[in-house]
Amino acid sequence: MNGMLSGVQLAWLWVSLFAAGLITYSLRFVFILLFGRLEVPGWLKRSLRFIPPAVLTAIIFPEIFISNGNIAINLGNTRLLPGIVAILVAWRTKNTILTIIIGMVTMWIYQAIMAR
Repeated sequence: MNGMLSGVQLAWLWVSLFAAGLITYSLRFVFILLFGRLEVPGWLKRSLRFIPPAVLTAIIFPEIFISNGNIAINLGNTRLLPGIVAILVAWRTKNTILTIIIGMVTMWIYQAIMAR
C-alpha cells in the first residue's frame, strides 16, 4: 500500500472523527445543561476549582521529571531546568502566554547548550 487510504478506510476515519466529536460535545453539553438548571452546592463549586490545576500537574510533571522511563532529577534532564523556570514565571506573573514563551525559549537554549 502506498500510504493512501482506501475509500472505505477514509469513510471510517470520517465517521470515527464525527462520532468522537459528537460524544465530546454531548458530554460537555450535559454538564452545561445540568449546572445551568441546578443549584450547585458551594463545597462542590470550591472543589471544582482544583480540577484544572490537578489535571495540568498530572500531565506536566511526568514530562519534566521522568526521562526514558526513569525519574531524572539531574542536569542531564533537558526539561528539568526549563520546567522549573516556567513554574517560577507562572507563579510570579500568573501570565500563561509569558510562561509558555519563557519556558519554551529556556528549553531551546538549554537543549542547544546540552547538545554540544
